[in-house]
Amino acid sequence: MEHLFYSGDNLDGLRLLAEMNIPVDLVYIDPPFATNNEFLIDDDRANTISASGRPAYSDRLRGSEYLDALAARLTAIRQVISPTGSIYVHIDVKMEHHVRFLMDDVFGPENFRNSITRIKCNPKNFERYGYGNFKDTILFYSKTPGPITWHPQREPLTDDEVARLYPFTDDNGRRYTTNPLHAPGVTENGPTGQPWRGMPPPAGRHWRYPPRKLDELDAAGLVAWSKTGNPRKIRYASEASGKLPQDVWLYKDPQRPRYPTQKNARMLERIIRTSSNSGDTVLDCYAGSGTTLLQAARFNRRFIGMDNSPAAQRIFCARANGLDVHPLDQVFQFDTPHTG
Repeated sequence: MEHLFYSGDNLDGLRLLAEMNIPVDLVYIDPPFATNNEFLIDDDRANTISASGRPAYSDRLRGSEYLDALAARLTAIRQVISPTGSIYVHIDVKMEHHVRFLMDDVFGPENFRNSITRIKCNPKNFERYGYGNFKDTILFYSKTPGPITWHPQREPLTDDEVARLYPFTDDNGRRYTTNPLHAPGVTENGPTGQPWRGMPPPAGRHWRYPPRKLDELDAAGLVAWSKTGNPRKIRYASEASGKLPQDVWLYKDPQRPRYPTQKNARMLERIIRTSSNSGDTVLDCYAGSGTTLLQAARFNRRFIGMDNSPAAQRIFCARANGLDVHPLDQVFQFDTPHTG
């Protein structure tokens, strides 16, 4: 699979994508946070802010200058996203509300999907006039309000959740719960409105299954009968598909990052697998060390990366060894040779 990279200003790269009519299906970006800092890197460490080292990237834009620059890039991104595509914008709590207004303006408030809280580190146990901050935010928007690419990654239940949600135990020690075999609404005609074993559905309700299916469930030992003769369907914990994800995520930053502000690879895996299909195109125009791009390639997505930092390009080149990476319109230049 051929991947693309642009080593210049990402605004120019995004305009080039639009001119070349190259659509993308998913965007994740982790832009600067208007911190007014220079992020440095040396040979053996990549702290968020180092006392010494070579420049990795500059985060000096602030105020309206910062917001105008980000708005221009969000507008250019929107032009290349496919109709069923999505964008995830990773931002800190100080800039979240400003960027939320930008996202509403560019993508439309009707396309807002979630504000995801990401737990980024352990609690900070030092004195301050305020609460410790160990979270940041991912703003999730779609291109249109209609159906989007969506494959939620279910999470396994904890032991406590299994005990709470599946409170009963059968003779073999299997935990289970029960659900009603009837549902709201009256079926005027059809088998689900008919009596089953001489028992009509409760008033104002109908059976969830026709009598023949109810007989099959009972024969398979999947119907629990209450003391009053009320049938309920048995659901075993071992057959549960897990719980749907919520909007608080625990993905701490890497302990030994190769690049300042490098993000958790498993978090990017989750985003990519949820909001894109195999063979889709994933864009990160603030690519940094390339974690988004590498996870996209890992799960059979084509990636388009952009970053004008020589330090980021060197690290990505080393990490992308063996991938088929090509320049975007012959602009891609690494300081060291790259594969592809």
